[in-house]
Amino acid sequence: MTVREPRYSKEEFARRGEQLYEMRVRSQVEAGNRGKIVAIDIETGAFELADTTVTAIDRLYRRYPNAQPWVVRIGHRTVYRFG
Repeated sequence: MTVREPRYSKEEFARRGEQLYEMRVRSQVEAGNRGKIVAIDIETGAFELADTTVTAIDRLYRRYPNAQPWVVRIGHRTVYRFG
């Protein structure tokens, strides 16, 4: 099993992920995909769309084994909800 380590601070990771989603990914995935998950590699901008977080990240890792995935639930402020 490959051990993947983060290469960025939490703040830099979030900044890159949010910026990529808003500037490059959102317009490509938003229509008709509300509630689905998009995993974005914060280094390459590559992304995968799926119904679950695990599936989206697995697909991204298959294409980019060293990806640093940022995950967004389309149309929602957070990926998960508690309560």
